[in-house]
Amino acid sequence: MTVFPNDRPAMLVTGGAKRIGAAIARAFGDAGWHVVIHYGRSREQAEALAAQLPSAEIVACDLDDWEQGPAMVEELAQRLPDWRVLINCAGVFDIDTAQDLDPATFTPAMRVNAATPARLGQAFLAHARAKGGRRLVHITDQKLLNPNPDFFSYTMSKHALAATVPMLSMARTDARDRVYGIAPGAILASHDQSEAEAEVSHRMNLLHRRATAQDVAGAALFLAGGWLASGETLYVDSGQHLTAQPRDVLFLARHGDAA
Repeated sequence: MTVFPNDRPAMLVTGGAKRIGAAIARAFGDAGWHVVIHYGRSREQAEALAAQLPSAEIVACDLDDWEQGPAMVEELAQRLPDWRVLINCAGVFDIDTAQDLDPATFTPAMRVNAATPARLGQAFLAHARAKGGRRLVHITDQKLLNPNPDFFSYTMSKHALAATVPMLSMARTDARDRVYGIAPGAILASHDQSEAEAEVSHRMNLLHRRATAQDVAGAALFLAGGWLASGETLYVDSGQHLTAQPRDVLFLARHGDAA
């Protein structure tokens, strides 16, 4: 059931029905925020999560559509009196390689992972009302500093999204606003990975520690306070971005290679 905010600050997380997005939604809900959970095709999961939070609602939007995202933001901005945070977490993660760029993979990756989050951010900074400034957070990837040829289109799209963090920060019209990035490492089992493979691959980092979705959510809550300088990116990956990995850790674990 939808519960509308009274004196609660509001936040929107895209892809908030599942995985990292759901962890972010729970963390903000537990911290007293009104949580707007965006979903694409996961209505049942979004409804179930919203029912568990003190103040939450769900909103549907196809992020592969050029117009739907900004329209969603503008509608929310008209009725949320204190909308402080937008977290762009939704994304697609399909495999292709540096040897074979597939337009069927490339086009949705660039739209969903880069173009639409940038447009959502632009609309948010243009229309949302917030006490004390707004916080725009893009979820990127540790591959920004530790690239490999796997998931080629996905990686390109995350580089494109990361480029918008300093640019949107420089374009701010309100000095109280902040634009940030969070670059997770391997967090949850992905693609066709088994949990056993994930347990191995997700420790292929400097700390040999598996970073969690709750770690990412904690970083998002920290950034919601706006204490960090605008334009910065936090890496939440147990040091994975400081290693040199010739392939995605999914394949390093699967084939028994050392990271």
